[in-house]
Amino acid sequence: MRHNKKFNHLGRTASHRNAMLANMACSLIKHKRITTTVAKAKALKKFVEPLITKAKDDTTNSRRVVFSNLQDKYAVTELFKEISVKIADRPGGYTRIIKTGNRLGDNAEMCFIELVDYNENMAKEKVTKKATRTRRSKKAAAEAAPAVEAAAPVAETPAAEEAKAE
Repeated sequence: MRHNKKFNHLGRTASHRNAMLANMACSLIKHKRITTTVAKAKALKKFVEPLITKAKDDTTNSRRVVFSNLQDKYAVTELFKEISVKIADRPGGYTRIIKTGNRLGDNAEMCFIELVDYNENMAKEKVTKKATRTRRSKKAAAEAAPAVEAAAPVAETPAAEEAKAE
């Protein structure tokens, strides 16, 4: 029976799985987005999100705990210096999984996993929205342009007034 056995083993031994997840987490931290299979992405999400939460508190102990999981000092430095500053006010949900279809060779479900705050396209959509414009015909636009010019007379310079007087 498999009661309470929810962990996905990914067809690997424990040491291989831990090393693979640590390498994937380092790549995610360095590149902010990686492409992988859906099963590995879900396992990576469970692996990396507690580390990012731990990185919010920049103490020696939290650095040691994160380093013991990642084993890459450049990834740990990037996590504590850049990523933790950017996600400081976020209460969780630091990663996003977006499915991209199936792989050609073996038809495996593929996706990319990314850090939420580093996707500029998603951030721009929330921050700036285009002003809605009404559709007008060319005739209506041509009539509207002279009406604006006639409504606002241009103040003439004194030299232009003297030329008109002569």
